[in-house]
Amino acid sequence: MKIVVCIKQVPDTSEVEIDPKTNTLIRTGIPVIINPDDKSGIEAALTLRDQLGDGSTVTALSMGPPQAEQALREALAMGCDEGVLVSGREFGGSDTLATSTILAAALQEIGYDLIITGRQAIDGDTAQVGPQIAEHLGIPQVSYVEEIQLDGDGLIVLRQFEDRYHRLRVRFPCLLTAIGELGEPRYMTVAGITASGEKDVKVLSFADLSSRLDPATIGLKGSPTSVVRSYTKEPKAQGTVLKGLTADQAVDAIMARLHEDHLL
Repeated sequence: MKIVVCIKQVPDTSEVEIDPKTNTLIRTGIPVIINPDDKSGIEAALTLRDQLGDGSTVTALSMGPPQAEQALREALAMGCDEGVLVSGREFGGSDTLATSTILAAALQEIGYDLIITGRQAIDGDTAQVGPQIAEHLGIPQVSYVEEIQLDGDGLIVLRQFEDRYHRLRVRFPCLLTAIGELGEPRYMTVAGITASGEKDVKVLSFADLSSRLDPATIGLKGSPTSVVRSYTKEPKAQGTVLKGLTADQAVDAIMARLHEDHLL
């Protein structure tokens, strides 16, 4: 089985700053990491490969500038068998629709049985790219996956859904989007780091995918949405501190506030 994990190199959100003039993220000089949900996807893919034990492989696929190879090297050091980077000036400025179009073309080029993506990227939080890829490819999808179990020619998956869970069976080929609970990412090993440096990362350019892509559907031309403004999350105000009260008085004060806010 060929398992492909789509990963994204993103800025570390603990270091994010916003350019006040352009209202966009300042990426220069900001530490970059593999998107956390994508790392959980890597772990799930490696676990499945180990369970199958039939020559199955895990390919890490990423779209981005040349420096995104760093994320693929980390994925290789974690245990992935191959790394593929989709990169080219023609892809610059792509929104989620254009990005999913490009990644779908790359997936058709390299082949797949199971595709795993992160639920969403921390630099955008749209949760759109994974489902859009599945739509482009015409394959079934399950989002917000928390648990995976092999089942013959498919999988039984547990999908997190607001106040409950869905347990679904899906046949291959299919696409899953992973949440953090799907798997605690393993650490890179010394042997893995050494081996990752000896592996080639395949680069797919626009020329390599041109037979599968219409230039009008990628980059800025193929992006019907644009970012109007980016901003950091507003810090929460300090809560009310109750001092000098007995336990019963504190309970009464909390209950009164909950009633005041119509929470009880």
